[in-house]
Amino acid sequence: MSDNNEILSVKHIYKVFGPDPKTAMDMLRQGANKDEIFKKTGHVVGVFDATFSVKRGEIFVIMGLSGSGKSTMVRLFNRLIEPTSGSIHLNGREITGLSDKALLDVRRKGMAMVFQSFALMPHMSVLENTAFGLEISGVPASERHARAREALSQVGLAAHENSYPHQLSGGMQQRVGLARALANDPDILLMDEAFSALDPLIRSEMQGELIKLQAEQQRTIIFISHDIEEAIRIGHRIAIMEGGRVVQIGTPQELISQPANEYVRTFFKGFDSSRILRAGDIAKLDPETVCRVNGKAPQLNSGVPFNYLVDEHNQLLGVVESHSVIEDRCRVHEQQPIYTDTPLHEVLSLAANLPYPVPVLDRNGALAGTLSKSQLLQTLSRN
Repeated sequence: MSDNNEILSVKHIYKVFGPDPKTAMDMLRQGANKDEIFKKTGHVVGVFDATFSVKRGEIFVIMGLSGSGKSTMVRLFNRLIEPTSGSIHLNGREITGLSDKALLDVRRKGMAMVFQSFALMPHMSVLENTAFGLEISGVPASERHARAREALSQVGLAAHENSYPHQLSGGMQQRVGLARALANDPDILLMDEAFSALDPLIRSEMQGELIKLQAEQQRTIIFISHDIEEAIRIGHRIAIMEGGRVVQIGTPQELISQPANEYVRTFFKGFDSSRILRAGDIAKLDPETVCRVNGKAPQLNSGVPFNYLVDEHNQLLGVVESHSVIEDRCRVHEQQPIYTDTPLHEVLSLAANLPYPVPVLDRNGALAGTLSKSQLLQTLSRN
C-alpha cells in the first residue's frame, strides 16, 4: 500500500538503450556493470535499479553530471521513454503498462513538462500559446482561455496575453512555457533544465518565481538540473545520479553534512556552505528556553541564561535574560527577524554580536528554534 504523502513512486526501474535489452538485463542480473555491457553488446544502461518516491507538494530535484541519466529518468516518469524493467506509480496507480489512451490522459492531466527550449508557436499570441495544450485536449475556447488567463496571472504575465513570442524577453518566454504547463493543472510539474538557457540574472529571478509559486499552490515539482546552487536554492530534497544510479537522496543539509561518497562530496567542493545552508537547516528548539506568556508576568526558567517569550500562537515576543527580572520588569532584547529560509551567511554577523542564540522564526512569525555561535562554527568548520 502506498503512502498517502507519496505522489510518485519508482520501483526498481531500469532503462537499457539498444536492440536487445533482454541480453543486457541478463548481464546486469549476473553482476556485469554498464561499461562491460557497452563493451560486449553496444547497449547503454541509462538508468540502473532506481527506487525512490516523490512527496506530494515538494520540489524534488534530480541532478548529476552530463550523462548521469537525469533527463532519461524524467522522461521515464511520463513514459516518453519506456522503462526496460520496473514499475512507476502515480497517486497509487501503476502507469507502466497503460494503454495508449490511458497514457495520453496521464500526460494531459497527471504530468505537464516544461523544457529548456521554450517551444512557443511564433504565430500564436501569448494567450493562444498558453491555451494550446488545452486546445489539443478539446477544451472549449471560453474555458481554455479562462484557464490560460489564470495561469498567466500566476506567472505575472496577465498584461501580455495579446503579445507575441518575438516581443518577449527570454525570461518572459519561459514564463509562457510555465503558464502553458500550469493551465493543465497537472498533479506533477516536470521541468527539464528549464532555466539553463536563461541569463544568470533572469535565471535567478525565475528560480525565485518557482519557489513562490510552489509555496502558494503547494504544487509537486520535479526539477532536473546540473547546477548545485540551483538545486539547493529550489529543492526540498535532491536526488544525485551517477552513471544511471541514484546514489543519494536527501535535503540540502543532509547531502552537505553526510555525503554518501566522493562523487556527492565533489558537488559541494569550493562552495561556501553559509550561502547554501539556511538558518532552519541547523536551528534547534530547546523547550527549556521557551516561556509562554498569557497576559501575566512570565515565569522565567532561571536554569537557562535566556528565555524566549512567545504568545499562545508561538509568536516570538522577545528575548529576556533569566536574571533580569527586577521589580517585575524584564529587559526585552529585540533584533531583526531571522527566518528558517534566511541563508546562514546573513546570520553570521548578527550571531557574533548577540549575547544569546539567535531566534529563528518561520514565515508566520512562530519560533522554530535558535542558532548559537557554537552551532554555526561547528557547521561551517565541518563543511
